[in-house]
Amino acid sequence: MTDQREFEIVFDGEIPGTPERVWEAVTNGTPGWMFPTDQWPSVKTVEEYPNHLVNRMDGPDGWFNQLEHVVEPLDGGRAKLHYVHSGIFQENWDEQYDGASKHTAFYLHTLGQYLQHFDGKPVVFTDVQAPAASQAPDGFDRLKKALGVDGVAQGSPVEVDVDGVGRLSGELDFSNEHFLGLRTADALYRFFGRNYFGSTVGMTVHDFSGRGDSEATAKAWSAFLEKVYA
Repeated sequence: MTDQREFEIVFDGEIPGTPERVWEAVTNGTPGWMFPTDQWPSVKTVEEYPNHLVNRMDGPDGWFNQLEHVVEPLDGGRAKLHYVHSGIFQENWDEQYDGASKHTAFYLHTLGQYLQHFDGKPVVFTDVQAPAASQAPDGFDRLKKALGVDGVAQGSPVEVDVDGVGRLSGELDFSNEHFLGLRTADALYRFFGRNYFGSTVGMTVHDFSGRGDSEATAKAWSAFLEKVYA
């Protein structure tokens, strides 16, 4: 029997940006902080610029996936974001909900980093997946150790030497047992401990330097990850 049930993930918080800039980020700017969504077969069921946006996808047997953003202006160029991700998970409900809710917190933190430091800059987005060996229970811990950030507190300045990539100087803007965020002067590096959710460790690079090369970036980071999990 399929474990098909509805879910709802809610986030309420402040975002560093005006409603207009938040709207631009969640519509056209997703490669700068999450991943490209321009190919999603979603329908905008509500589109009230710049305060209320609802994207929805519908499928067979009542399946749906819906994202709602309600954006309100605050003083000081900030905004309040009410975000609701709702839909139906068709199997492994608890595991899917756990993974989706934890990813949501990380993505929305990254949205804030993007708006605060790189808003509107052209970006080169790269997605890299670690080898199958990264699915081991200690997969994400091994990556943290290889990067030299194991035990480093969120908000700390870091200097990371990545074999084949180079030296990354910046701030560890996010760190918990499942996710890691490194912000440099010209890029956001996001690391996903998806081994906890039954998948491989993954990462994304959001390069705002103006010199980004997705193919070269993927090649260099893939080689590094191959060594980590050899």
